[in-house]
Amino acid sequence: MSEEVVVFVTCPAVASQNFAEQLIESNLAACVNILPSIKSVYKWEGKLTVDEDEALLIVKSNLAVWADLESKIRAIHSYEVPEIICVPIVEGHEPYLRWLNQSVLLQAQGERQKT
Repeated sequence: MSEEVVVFVTCPAVASQNFAEQLIESNLAACVNILPSIKSVYKWEGKLTVDEDEALLIVKSNLAVWADLESKIRAIHSYEVPEIICVPIVEGHEPYLRWLNQSVLLQAQGERQKT
């Protein structure tokens, strides 16, 4: 059984295209949507913080590559504690889910066999 997931990641807007491309090129994501110009409001070290120029990445992937995906995001992210949230896809359009799995799982298997 496949375990398709959506992963939400916030990052500086200027870095969002690079993030998306690296995740796709690494076969860790089938598709990354970039929602530019979001504002995040939160407390950091007890102080109200507002990040005015962030982007939200919506990453479609599979739980089978979660550890590598999270590791890759942490490696390229500039934040000390980046937002990386993984949620399961309960249902979806079957042809899309099939494409998602082929894009991530089959390509990732091919890359592992080359090494």
